[in-house]
Amino acid sequence: MASSARGFREELRQRIWREVEERGIARFPRPVHGRIPNFVGAEEAAQRLIATDLFRRAQVVKVNPDAPQKPVREAVLKKGKLLVMPTPRISRGFLLLDPKRISPSLYGVATTIQGAFRFGTSIHPREIPEVDLIVAGSVAVSIYGERLGKGEGYSELEYSILRELGKVCEETPIATTVHDIQVVDFRIPVEPWDFTVDQIYTPAKSITCVGEKRRPPGLLWQYLDKEKIESIPILAEMYSKRESKRHATSSNSHMASQP
Repeated sequence: MASSARGFREELRQRIWREVEERGIARFPRPVHGRIPNFVGAEEAAQRLIATDLFRRAQVVKVNPDAPQKPVREAVLKKGKLLVMPTPRISRGFLLLDPKRISPSLYGVATTIQGAFRFGTSIHPREIPEVDLIVAGSVAVSIYGERLGKGEGYSELEYSILRELGKVCEETPIATTVHDIQVVDFRIPVEPWDFTVDQIYTPAKSITCVGEKRRPPGLLWQYLDKEKIESIPILAEMYSKRESKRHATSSNSHMASQP
């Protein structure tokens, strides 16, 4: 059953990637296969999000580093908000971009991946301010809120790391900006570590998702293999501390049980 669900998810990803290319809405970087696809209309989708009270109220916004969400990242800085941007594959943790420390003429450059390393500050997740809004990239998303990324699980890990450290909570809103053809009206099977989105913004419309909200309560270590943990420094650090605490607790319990 699990393998058939994963097969369905992968087939849907492939279908969306193919349609984005075939319908002529793909933008650089291409091909879109294996990526959060950049699309014609990304600016219009971003504008729908930016016009909401949800965005206006947020002071700290986490946005994925992919190309279609660049207009959102730029708007975060233009509106005087703090931008939290994970590095690709979380390999170098998180970056914090403060618009007060960047010339407005450079906001466009600063919100590219290379620019974020130049103008942002590398920050330990423990030091990140509490996040008011998350904007996630998607390959596909359903009207019920289930989303698919590229299949590597980095968005879910970013969320879980921040949840583990108390920087996001169950009620932190999550939105995505996509092209209309990336939105489906059927359920997408989910994994235990998946989160759902609350709002979808496309070039043509805004959608409030109707499904049950799902949020992982933190890092689900039982689903993480050693290779994944070791490839992400912050994850390796958190795992090491967890194991040290677990061993200390076990040792104390053992000593307490001795006559």
